[in-house]
Amino acid sequence: MSVELTTLPNGFRIASEYMPGLESAAIGVWVMAGARHERAEQNGIAHFLEHMAFKGTKRRSALQIAEAIEDVGGYINAYTSREVTAYYARVLKDDVPLAMDVVADILRNPVFDPREIEVERGVILQEIGQAADTPDDIIFDWLQEQAYPDHPLGRTILGAEARVRGFGKPDLEGFVDQYYRPGQMVLAAAGAVDHDALVKMAEATYGDMIPSDTIEPPKAQFAGGETRHVKDLEQAHFALAFESPEYGHPDIYTAQIYASALGGSMSSRLFQEIRERRGLCYTIFAQAGAYADTGMLTIYAGTSEDQMGDLAGITVDEMKRAAEDMSDAEVERARAQMKAGLLMGLESPSNRAERLARMLQIWGRVPDLPEVVERIDAVTLADVRRLAEHTVTRAPTALALYGPVSKSPTLDSLNARRAA
Repeated sequence: MSVELTTLPNGFRIASEYMPGLESAAIGVWVMAGARHERAEQNGIAHFLEHMAFKGTKRRSALQIAEAIEDVGGYINAYTSREVTAYYARVLKDDVPLAMDVVADILRNPVFDPREIEVERGVILQEIGQAADTPDDIIFDWLQEQAYPDHPLGRTILGAEARVRGFGKPDLEGFVDQYYRPGQMVLAAAGAVDHDALVKMAEATYGDMIPSDTIEPPKAQFAGGETRHVKDLEQAHFALAFESPEYGHPDIYTAQIYASALGGSMSSRLFQEIRERRGLCYTIFAQAGAYADTGMLTIYAGTSEDQMGDLAGITVDEMKRAAEDMSDAEVERARAQMKAGLLMGLESPSNRAERLARMLQIWGRVPDLPEVVERIDAVTLADVRRLAEHTVTRAPTALALYGPVSKSPTLDSLNARRAA
């Protein structure tokens, strides 16, 4: 398998990877315009725009957009994250030109019919309400807000209800005009695709876009803080975050291996000690997430009100212990899980297309798999212990609590335990 890259004169990039033996292809456009690109008064506009992409163009109605792809057995979807918005389809190989045309149509020719805006506003408000009613969703928004206060990364992707109620056609058109530019877009495809054919189609559908400079969002800095929302729930929800490396940092793979060994699987330290040995929770996990200029190692658990103190304290203790006695076997297991997850995931053309787009946006190139595996294998036990020690002793921290948490430990008490 080989990756091919082409950049049009206007800065629009095309990345593809042919996967022999497949009869289908995944194709989409990733736009560097997510929630962190919004001004405060725009919070939620990127997500609103993603919804509106399927609500009609100058050539197709909302129903015709869906039918065009589903009539050939494919599917089309989109998502908004804090750094990108993606529009993608999965079709059989003979229908790649159709998928290209539909995705280009929804990106280049949206009509933003005021009636459809009102309909979709209602859908998004329901989505916001659903998230607010889901403790293990909403707590991460609150955690993000504490980690990055007064910064776009600290705001919810869905947006505040009051903001969403006020958006209109000019708001959507303004965000598109500002960010949906060729230099901020990547067309990525994987599976049964021909790169030269993709380039020709891209030239026809995106080649007339006017070049513009890439717009960089404001730099982020992990600040940290504490929030607790007391509510009569069955469980007390606990989310703890530590500053960790950004995408381009040399320690990015070290952070991912550390998070996996700490709480990424059934064999991890937190799962074994807190759930299996002590029975303090049903769910507990750790994960390392990254952005262009910052990152977060996040630990989440749900437990009963009277066990929250033990769970929080033992979590800190296990992190301290990991800095001292993390073993070669644990690192090797986490490394194997990371490589297997990467390689298994890339058996899917959809995952491969997403990797192409994100690597190109993050690195400006697409590292081949042997290079990535080599970097994972290069992480040593000393590297993991060093990062673990820095995380538990010096990294800025954020805490979010939800449910019957009035008597739960404070961030100050957990920080004192870190320092003890």
